[in-house]
Amino acid sequence: MSRANPYLPNSVQEIKERMMERLGIRSIDELYSDIPEELRFKGELRIPGPHSEEEVRRVVTALLERNWRFRCPPFLGGGVYPHYVPAVVDEIVRRAEFLTSYTPYQPEVSQGMLQAIFEYQSLICELVGLDVACASLYDWSSALGEAARMANRLNHRSTILVPHLMSPRRLTVLKTYTEPVGMKVRGVDYDRETGLLDLDDLLVKVDGRVAAVYLENPSYLGFVEEEAEAVGEIAHESGALFIVGVDPISLGLLKAPGDYGADIVIGEGQPLGNHMNYGGPLLGIFACRDDPQMIRQIPGRLIGMTETLDGSRRGYVMALQAREQHIRREKATSNICSNEALCALAGAVYLSLLGPTGLRELCEVLVSRARYAMRRICELPGVRAPIFSSFHFKEFTVSLLDKPVYEVHKRLLERGIHGGKPLVGEFPELGEVALYCVTERHTKEDIDLLVSALGEALEG
Repeated sequence: MSRANPYLPNSVQEIKERMMERLGIRSIDELYSDIPEELRFKGELRIPGPHSEEEVRRVVTALLERNWRFRCPPFLGGGVYPHYVPAVVDEIVRRAEFLTSYTPYQPEVSQGMLQAIFEYQSLICELVGLDVACASLYDWSSALGEAARMANRLNHRSTILVPHLMSPRRLTVLKTYTEPVGMKVRGVDYDRETGLLDLDDLLVKVDGRVAAVYLENPSYLGFVEEEAEAVGEIAHESGALFIVGVDPISLGLLKAPGDYGADIVIGEGQPLGNHMNYGGPLLGIFACRDDPQMIRQIPGRLIGMTETLDGSRRGYVMALQAREQHIRREKATSNICSNEALCALAGAVYLSLLGPTGLRELCEVLVSRARYAMRRICELPGVRAPIFSSFHFKEFTVSLLDKPVYEVHKRLLERGIHGGKPLVGEFPELGEVALYCVTERHTKEDIDLLVSALGEALEG
């Protein structure tokens, strides 16, 4: 039996047929039956070659040279942000001892990575105000899905309440995670002036079937939920868990979610020393209260610290592995398996470098520059920023009264400026609105350049 490809042993037709017979299918296409027909690629990939390494390098270089170079960092937020990454973060992450340590299953040879993850967990706990944190979740979206299913396992309830103005992409992932276990996702309305969660609507929808109430703080549109503590009290009075999603950078200024009643805190760790990387890899933050039942249901890696019998040396281990799929198979609490340890390591180094004082100073810079950007943008005729009256952190909405937002966005791109994210398709009721973001990498000159280009785009 000859192999069709020396690197793909299962490409031999006889082997394929035996595998399909064992699976009870007649064609490989049946494996993808859950993918809509219109989304499937039915042709053959047009892959040129074969080429030598030098020829491939030239082709790739030519493709890269077609990329646009923007005049300043992008003003695009929505989940991945252009924060400054100190050089020492990259230097440590790229050390061979860490870079090649894929996953710490063997503690006797993985003490360095195990300690690094333990330090990351400790820093996250201090940051969010909770007792236990894990590592290895993919991103904010997957952390939300895991939190919802964890709540379902804990109280056996089947509904999760979410803000109407939450991230649509996170909402999609949440529904993907919860639908297989019979959970329902219901939206909670918002105040039209402030954007804050409507507490009256929340009170109407909270009942004995609600497993958890979820809140994003700061919200997807950048404003801070000033009544977060009241939301948590309403959730707890009904016996539901309170889940809070955060931008970890904001916790240098805002109150830790654990201090206003959060049972589970999730979020996106990309702002903590991880580059934008074209949108990935990312880092899902996940922490919970020190409750034995919750700890046994938490997904992802959980690293613990112990010591030798005589107490002379510390050691680090993967704790409670019985939750994981390599031990419990289909009975595991989660199928999270790919290790995000390098992203967590970057987060640990970043937080250690800034410290509490540096993180607070960074937050003050973000708020100051966002306020300056909003004020300058509001000077343009036919523009409003933000659309809600609440306090905003580093993201804010920009409403155009007379121009289509996609048209203005295209004109900004032509001027070498990557503007905000158009929200017309996500929240059509808000009108011609885009979501802008300002970080410490945006200087006053960058913001003035944006305003100038935006003014030209509106006149064109």
